[in-house]
Amino acid sequence: MLEFSKQVLQKVSFDRRLFEKELRKAIKWIKKEDVLVLKTWCVATFGHQYLDVILSAFD
Repeated sequence: MLEFSKQVLQKVSFDRRLFEKELRKAIKWIKKEDVLVLKTWCVATFGHQYLDVILSAFD
């Protein structure tokens, strides 16, 4: 599920609102132990573009 979530986030990264929606959905769906992995990946991949969205979603 983690890899699927990453693929979805890459595909919707052109739209801020859609990215946030899919990120919040992914956080609910993935295993608890994968949440930190997803956060790290998101910051590394999209931090320059959506850092505020990412930090808000993971709070």
